[in-house]
Amino acid sequence: MKGIIKALLAGWGAKKLSGGKCGCFAVVIFIVLYWLLGYVIN
Repeated sequence: MKGIIKALLAGWGAKKLSGGKCGCFAVVIFIVLYWLLGYVIN
């Protein structure tokens, strides 16, 4: 369940930070946010 929450939050954050556009930048933001949320949601 924690993995789903992390993925949803990272996806939402990547969409907001990238301006809603798909692309490499959004994927990089998603990976970084998912990694950081791993420390927060533990």
